[in-house]
Amino acid sequence: MKAETISSGLVKMINHKHLRKVLEKRIDRYIYKSIVEAAGEDLKMVRQKRYEFLSAMLKCTMRNVDKGYISDRVIKNIANVFVQNNLIDAGEDHLRTVERYNARYGELPPAFIVFSPTQRCNLNCIGCYAGSNSHTAATLPFDYVDRIVGQTHDIFGSRFMTISGGEPFMYKSDGKTLLDIFEKYNDMFFLVYTNGTLIDDEIAERLSGTANVTPAISVEGFEAETDARRGEGVYKRILNAFLRLRSAGVPFGVSVTATSANKDVLLSDEFYDYYFLEQGVSYMWQFQLMPIGRGKDQMRLMVSPSQRLELYRKWEELLGKKGYCVADFWNSGVLSRGCVAYGRSGGYFYIDWEGNITPCAFIPYYVDNVYDLFDSGKTLADALYSDFMVRGRRWQRQYGLDDWSKPKNWLMPCSIRDHYEIFRKSVLPVAAKPEEKKAKEALESEEYFEILKKYDKELEHLTGKIWEYEYLNV
Repeated sequence: MKAETISSGLVKMINHKHLRKVLEKRIDRYIYKSIVEAAGEDLKMVRQKRYEFLSAMLKCTMRNVDKGYISDRVIKNIANVFVQNNLIDAGEDHLRTVERYNARYGELPPAFIVFSPTQRCNLNCIGCYAGSNSHTAATLPFDYVDRIVGQTHDIFGSRFMTISGGEPFMYKSDGKTLLDIFEKYNDMFFLVYTNGTLIDDEIAERLSGTANVTPAISVEGFEAETDARRGEGVYKRILNAFLRLRSAGVPFGVSVTATSANKDVLLSDEFYDYYFLEQGVSYMWQFQLMPIGRGKDQMRLMVSPSQRLELYRKWEELLGKKGYCVADFWNSGVLSRGCVAYGRSGGYFYIDWEGNITPCAFIPYYVDNVYDLFDSGKTLADALYSDFMVRGRRWQRQYGLDDWSKPKNWLMPCSIRDHYEIFRKSVLPVAAKPEEKKAKEALESEEYFEILKKYDKELEHLTGKIWEYEYLNV
């Protein structure tokens, strides 16, 4: 699909408001023809889900443009930076960089990275994978942050980056914050996972000025569920952040951790109607609590296989019937053709606040570290050829990435969560080091191993027939 077709269409929708609905339908039809009707290797149902997701993204964005929640300037930047360089196709600069990478390494680079420059956080949420502690939390120096973003831009050709934490808006080093990064790399688009409590009028206005950042603000449901996990009064502060972002014309979304405690809320229409229609969110990312780090002590909060299946069916309904832009990073594996970790083409890898380079934010084991790499004259690309990363990409290819026409079960895409026994025996090398104490305990715990192995077998039993009859045989 040609990115310029979508990009120019979005700009016309801003410049010609009286034609907005007509142009929106034309773009949606173009997306459908390019993805669903076009000949390709993807399974028919995979193509359908990918179309529904992009269509929902378009609808939710334009709904908020109509309401005045997203400024014209931001939409034009989304068209020129995010769509043109990331979402559909790529510009010439990106393609040249990708060609250089491919010529040197024999494969395509990752599409982006997830980067947590600080572990510092002003909250103390139950089950947080980051395990933040304000007294001992690590922070990368600004020159390393700048170098990481620069190499992502120049070596991988990426024009998109996800920032996580800790709390990103607490980052400060050498008198600089991440806002300085957003302003410097103005041809990139940044998705920032944040608790939202630090977004004041000044930050909202600066984000409006850069026009290349979208905050994804963490909620657990409504006020009761959010405050129960994140602290009393947090929800009201989040609503104030929503108001400031709407007023400044900055698009935002919400990030939700699905647990056994809030799964009933996440299965209700009321939850999604409230955030998309009343609060003006443009997208929603869902994560299922992964019991690693402090989460290891919260096994009871992990959604069960049957609850996960309920959430999958709800996701189908939200995309196909409601047109809400929602993705669950376990249940929506068909959108990304499986696991997106290990620095695969179209995927990503993760860098934490200590400079440790891991395959994924939910895999707390590493081989390389940016301090060691940079001090020895190496780059981020070198980290992608450790035994850990190579083994992970090999598993991804064998699981279906090399054969889109008949992949294995992409309803179980995650190497560590959904295939824990294989991860431990075939992917995780002996040389890999745990990021922290709880990750080390997980490796040494036979009980932990057996619980996840049992989980995976039950999940395979529940999703195997769905994959066979609703995807492979359609």
